[in-house]
Amino acid sequence: MVTLSPMDWGLALAGGLLIGLAAAGLMLTYGRVAGVSGLVRNALGGRLEAVAFVIGLPLGALLVQVVAGGGAAVAFASPGRLALAGLLVGVGAGLANGCTSGHSVCGIARLSPRSLVATVLFIAVGAVMVALVGVPNP
Repeated sequence: MVTLSPMDWGLALAGGLLIGLAAAGLMLTYGRVAGVSGLVRNALGGRLEAVAFVIGLPLGALLVQVVAGGGAAVAFASPGRLALAGLLVGVGAGLANGCTSGHSVCGIARLSPRSLVATVLFIAVGAVMVALVGVPNP
């Protein structure tokens, strides 16, 4: 089992608040749902707000790394596994007509029944995968 420190809880809370603020800001400013799969598609099409949002994702992770001390070892899967995982997530987002961020963060906030079902399925499949594969130690 992975133990979480108060810093982990604080970073998770701050991250959740920032995701909520970004999603609300995108909806209020542009009338767009903050689903990452749709934002990536729009960023590739050159929409400035989508490009900024997508660039902000890795920059946010870098900021957390710096705030958390930067010296923590981060373990990643092999490039082949990451590519396969990305492909499967992309196919799943296409089948679900959106990704976890769009359905879970924005869809449930809009009381969308389809998003509620999609979110329950995302969580259930994630739980099954953790049971089958496990969680790597940091």
